[in-house]
Amino acid sequence: MNVLPALLPPVRDPVTPQATFGPAVEWATFAGFLLVPGLIATLLWSPFLTVDRIRSLLAALPPTGSVIPTYLLAGVGGSIPYIVGATLVVTTVDTAGVAWSNAFITVAVLLFVGYAAGVPVITNVVLPRLDVDWDPTGYGRSTWVLLAAGGASYALLFAIPFVVVSFLLALPGGY
Repeated sequence: MNVLPALLPPVRDPVTPQATFGPAVEWATFAGFLLVPGLIATLLWSPFLTVDRIRSLLAALPPTGSVIPTYLLAGVGGSIPYIVGATLVVTTVDTAGVAWSNAFITVAVLLFVGYAAGVPVITNVVLPRLDVDWDPTGYGRSTWVLLAAGGASYALLFAIPFVVVSFLLALPGGY
């Protein structure tokens, strides 16, 4: 009589690395998809931090009231419309012809105009009405120009890759 197998625990299926690390890898990929473009744009836009008014604006904004954390949050958050736009193009636009190319150009142009016009309006009109007084110079013409240039330059950081992809997709043979 063989008693030994009854004393041993049952053998279970081995746990694969895919089953163990799969969800973590998927979440890390998703986080990277959201964070990396914003972090790159934030790094490239950092020369604007040399301007006192920009630092004053960032210091006045919630949630931290501190320049660097607010700058990182705003920079990464500002990239989300581009990421959503690219995702919508890829998931909803037909790949026939130059449809993707046209859709990427449309997203780039709309968001460029939105950032170039929206940033100065939000910072110079909306924030003061919400009792966020941040401009020590009094919201003059130079502040409007500075923030329009800042919004446009941030938008260009995303528009340029969109336009390059659009031209590549429009070439004969596409992608």
